[in-house]
Amino acid sequence: MSSFISHIGTVEIPVSNLKNSIKFYTKVLEVEVIFEGEKNAMLSFNKKGVPTIFLVETDKIEGVSFHNTNSDVEHTVIDFYTESLEDFRYWLTEQDVEVGPLNVHPENGMGGFGFKDPDGNKLSVTNVLHKYQ
Repeated sequence: MSSFISHIGTVEIPVSNLKNSIKFYTKVLEVEVIFEGEKNAMLSFNKKGVPTIFLVETDKIEGVSFHNTNSDVEHTVIDFYTESLEDFRYWLTEQDVEVGPLNVHPENGMGGFGFKDPDGNKLSVTNVLHKYQ
């Protein structure tokens, strides 16, 4: 049987103030607004095969993370990629973005850290690339 799904198309993120969130995501992730409606917006990295980000304004923000009861760790459902974890983390702190601790494996330098958007949605960034990325 052939696969009907080839990749992730869009990641949807709940926000309480669309204008503020557009400013945050375009600045922090350097994405472009490709559509902006009254209560939602589509953002793009402008790279083939990379999902778009769909911001949806809503009165109820439930977040985009979960608590792993096996390890007692808060996980995000979105990991962004950067080649330079330390530089990006420093830059985020300079922008007054709330960031978590830098977690890097001492032997291979691979790891990541978490940060929050204006609504407290927990996001992550990693320097790990997997096969076919």
